[in-house]
Amino acid sequence: MSDELSPSAQQSALSGIGLRGIDHIGLAVNDLDEAIERYETVFGMRCVHVEENAEQGVREAMMSIGPDPAHGRLQLLAPLTPTSPIARFLSQSGPGVQQIAWTVDDVEKTSAELRERGVRLLYEQPKRGTAGSRINFVHPRDAGGILVELVEPAAA
Repeated sequence: MSDELSPSAQQSALSGIGLRGIDHIGLAVNDLDEAIERYETVFGMRCVHVEENAEQGVREAMMSIGPDPAHGRLQLLAPLTPTSPIARFLSQSGPGVQQIAWTVDDVEKTSAELRERGVRLLYEQPKRGTAGSRINFVHPRDAGGILVELVEPAAA
């Protein structure tokens, strides 16, 4: 038996915060139905989930980039109200990339480890995300200007 770790096990040991991979890229859009149609028609993506998240102030859709949603997804985010975070983003930056989301094993554990490293998170406790996932966000100032979402998928 070898004492060597696989590349993925080495990366996990180095990070120590339970990152598993990129969950999705979030795009702010003005009109969700129009954006869904555009990504289906132009790029051949498939809408695999739509929901309204009043707590986050968004109507959202998950778009599968290929035949298996686990191999890449785009999250389309449209504002529910003119004062929601996505509405503010759209008024300041216009439509486009709003966030990158990483899948994590345990969002509370990852958040605690990041706080120990001096990283600010937007929420004290995780909140409900898409399809019952648990989420938190790394403050953009602590992630090179990028809003990073931490996603612990809902139990199967």
